Amino acid sequence: LSEPHLGDLTASHITPDSVQLEWSVPEGSFDSFTVQYKDAQGQPQVLPVDGDSRTVTVPGLSPSRRYKFNLYGMWGRKRVGPISTDAVTGEDKFCQVHSPSAVEPEMEPPSEPRLGDLTASHVTPDSVQLEWSVPEGTFDSFVVQYKDAQGQPQVLPVDGDSRTVTVPGLSPSRRYKFNLYGMWGRKRVGPISTDAVTGEDKFCQVHSPCVPYASELEREPPSEPRLSDLTASHVTPDSVQLEWSVPEGSFDSFMVQYKDAQGQPQVLPVDGDSRTVTVP
Repeated sequence: LSEPHLGDLTASHITPDSVQLEWSVPEGSFDSFTVQYKDAQGQPQVLPVDGDSRTVTVPGLSPSRRYKFNLYGMWGRKRVGPISTDAVTGEDKFCQVHSPSAVEPEMEPPSEPRLGDLTASHVTPDSVQLEWSVPEGTFDSFVVQYKDAQGQPQVLPVDGDSRTVTVPGLSPSRRYKFNLYGMWGRKRVGPISTDAVTGEDKFCQVHSPCVPYASELEREPPSEPRLSDLTASHVTPDSVQLEWSVPEGSFDSFMVQYKDAQGQPQVLPVDGDSRTVTVP
């Protein structure tokens, strides 16, 4: 599907403390919009707007000031734009004629957030609690990666507001390495890492095979899976069966894209376990 386009951004209905913004989308559609500007104190402000809107009123402004507004369109995880406009708020009738005004600088795009330290606490024979900090910015979500007692990679998703998570289902008396990544749009930041040795299971004998001391289980980021050949078979006048292979790794899902007889883009989702689909 082609990327949507933003048109023009204009300011109207200007009062001493608000400005109404209007914009157009000449092609496609966006999931949402974001208006960015700086307030009278020079602090960045972000105003989210739903994807069906073409107008929004920016409140809480100061009188007799010039503002620059940037509007971005969000399309999936991609940010399109900005389109920009300037507006000077109206004069407050209660202010003196020579009240000072200010010209506000342009709103810069938000800088990439940073991860701080990752620490392990509340260690039990079968769990470890992880804590981390975000000294700057915000993340959409986090991902904890480690290997289980069988050496299999495990991935634990965590929402972006959390700063702690408990990793369950571990084995006693084992050293684990945990990697934490922050997800920011389509970018993965990190990792930050920490090690922890789970506690000894008091119900096991000292020499029982249930408490082997394993070497450190280093968690490397999983390698990107690979797609192999795509072939067409079982072709009929109104359908084609597609087959493909995945020689390495696994995918969450697949997507078949094509254009129909009228030239319109079509998208056919396929689950990640499939290796064949019929396009009807």
